[in-house]
Amino acid sequence: MANSKSALKRAKIGERNRLRNKAYKSAVRTLMKKYFVAVEEYGANPSPEAKQVVDTRMSEAYSKIDKAVKRGIFHPNNGARKKSRLAKRVKAVTQTA
Repeated sequence: MANSKSALKRAKIGERNRLRNKAYKSAVRTLMKKYFVAVEEYGANPSPEAKQVVDTRMSEAYSKIDKAVKRGIFHPNNGARKKSRLAKRVKAVTQTA
């Protein structure tokens, strides 16, 4: 337990940041899952509407990942890796379709 006023404040700030980071990471995971579902649907039934949904989901996920990197929640390489995995998934589906 914190023994000084400054240590107590740092513990409080750390907890606040942990909760904020947790919310961002959860949002990124959710957007990635929605994107992967959209890609699977597009792969099963390629259509312009499905492609539009995939592009929208990718844009949302990229935006959230970039914001998380900017705020220091993800390391830049971690953000780049996540974005690369998103792009790789849609590329694999479009080449087979």
